[in-house]
Amino acid sequence: MKNNWSNLESKKYINKYKKLGHSTDMALRVYTTRLLGRNSKLVLHGGGNTSVKTSVKDIDGKNYDVLCVKGSGWDMAEIEPAGLPAVKLNPLLSLKNKKYLSDEDMVTFQTKNLIDIKSPNPSVETFLHAFLPFKFVDHTHSDAIMNVTNRPNGKDFCKKIFGSKVSIVPYVMPGFGLAQKINEVYSKNPNIDCLILLNHGIFTFDDDAKKSYDLMIKYVSLAERALKKIKRIEIKQIKKFNNSFKPHEISPILRGLLSETKDLKFIVNYRSNKILDYFINGKEVKRYTGLGTATPDHVIRVKPFPLVITPKPNSTIEDFKKLAEKNIKDYRKKYIKYFDINKKKVKDKKTMLDTSPRVILVQNVGLFSVGDSLDAAKIAGDLTETNARVISSVEETSKYKFIPEKDLFDVEYWSLEQAKIKKAKKILQGNVVVVTGSFGAIGSATYKLFKSHGAEVILLDYNLQKVKEMKLKLKELCLHCDVTNKDSVKKAFEIISKQYGGIDILISNAGTAIGGSIAEVDDKILRQSFEDNFFSHQNCASEAIKIMKKQNIEGCLLFNISKQSVNPGKNFGPYGLPKSALLNLCKQYAVDYGALGIRSNGINADRIRSGLLNNNMIKSRAKAREISTEEYMKGNLLLKEVKAEDVANAFFHLAISKKTTGAVLTVDGGNIAASLR
Repeated sequence: MKNNWSNLESKKYINKYKKLGHSTDMALRVYTTRLLGRNSKLVLHGGGNTSVKTSVKDIDGKNYDVLCVKGSGWDMAEIEPAGLPAVKLNPLLSLKNKKYLSDEDMVTFQTKNLIDIKSPNPSVETFLHAFLPFKFVDHTHSDAIMNVTNRPNGKDFCKKIFGSKVSIVPYVMPGFGLAQKINEVYSKNPNIDCLILLNHGIFTFDDDAKKSYDLMIKYVSLAERALKKIKRIEIKQIKKFNNSFKPHEISPILRGLLSETKDLKFIVNYRSNKILDYFINGKEVKRYTGLGTATPDHVIRVKPFPLVITPKPNSTIEDFKKLAEKNIKDYRKKYIKYFDINKKKVKDKKTMLDTSPRVILVQNVGLFSVGDSLDAAKIAGDLTETNARVISSVEETSKYKFIPEKDLFDVEYWSLEQAKIKKAKKILQGNVVVVTGSFGAIGSATYKLFKSHGAEVILLDYNLQKVKEMKLKLKELCLHCDVTNKDSVKKAFEIISKQYGGIDILISNAGTAIGGSIAEVDDKILRQSFEDNFFSHQNCASEAIKIMKKQNIEGCLLFNISKQSVNPGKNFGPYGLPKSALLNLCKQYAVDYGALGIRSNGINADRIRSGLLNNNMIKSRAKAREISTEEYMKGNLLLKEVKAEDVANAFFHLAISKKTTGAVLTVDGGNIAASLR
């Protein structure tokens, strides 16, 4: 493993954080923590932790010896000093000889001794870091170390690889008990500079930040070199065969089957590569994936075992649907049995988590990772790739062996681990929302509002340059899409299905404002307006319906229609006519698909400053009505200008109104001539 320490970089960190009021100790702690955290073969998604023992001044003006240890919710790759909360060290050390400390009391004690009570909760391994008498302590879940330890002869293999300065520690669940065990091990051999925790990870430590980091790289490299020397036999693979379906076609089926209720929705993210394909297509995949994860803390993200689906050669999409339905039912039964067996072995009462798998391995297709958000689904995918690397490598040289199922259960249902991923769910959590015409005023306001309520929002727009710009600014999926082109729409929705598993809400917002006297307008212009303002909505809605039907978890279509659909404006027929057709399209979808729980509603907005109604258009419309631009924008019963945010709020209201369909909500400040009733 490459050692990425740089004297130049370390000095930059020291100078940077010194200006911000931090010590050299803290600057170097941040630097080496990031070096470890940015290596995916050492740390992934919040795994691992680091600490530094130093001194700080509290509000009483006194200096205190403290342990600054990684806090809950912080990722080592991007750690800042705020992510290393300072805990008073002496109170921690005073419990060295305490025989027992419950998890709740441990957390309370650590929190009580924080210098800043607003800091994040210190790591569950805080006491372990405190009991090791070194300034810098580093902990990772190295792939190579897991590869060495997760096998029948793991302990003996470690003894062959590592020297006398390394102690091998049998698996103990993280927490105060593990800290006690480490204290006992270190007391017997105080000359060590490394601990290998079987089936868990590696600790290195020193009073110098660089030396502690160097030790991590040294011992991981020793493990890697030892593994390379072992003779390998490739995992036997199933026969390759073709299917008549593609990932984007089955992803919505899986997504729908995962939802135990209409309100519990998941994101399903597809990926495939050589490492995963090799792992997934192994003949014994059900055996070796059923033995547990590469390291215990993965279980809270991916559950103790994945779902494996093996389609028959040349099976149809209907064949796959039937198979997947049966396999997911069987998985739920298996998970319930796992829970029922292991809950009896623990003292505390446990409440079963949902029974949906977080990892679905479809042989000869790829990995579908699952989460209540895209981030969670991707994390499950990343962890599965790590598991694939480690388990495949072990299987080539031995047989994979992990901790007993009961120990894995303890971690999965450990309140301290669950706290890492439990957050209050927002109303649209797990919902996939697609917005067309997304970079205009209404589209942007709608995106921000739906995102704030927990939705995964995909942004479609015709402006290629704007799409490129927004891709650099937003982490959301931004796609170039010509909604008047069926192939372009189809391609965009295929990408969405692969990355998110489907769609719940379509906000069909794109359109163009075209004016002209109706008797004199050129047919080409009128036809183009129908393409932009009617057929574009039909193209998107029809594709969305195909996906929603596969999911079978209801859905919602929302159309930006316009008051022009019922109250034509002078010299604005080319725009109003297709909008009238769109109004009826909205109602037709409500009629045709209501029985499936798919709702269809629209917004009739008027005079919203946007890409359509720009300053030139406002002047033109005001002139047509022989009024000022201000009078035009406030020309409603409330005498108030209606804004893009008001339209976004209306879309949101219709999205969450579960028993409303075929409705059109007017957002125009009051215009009796444009009212529907």
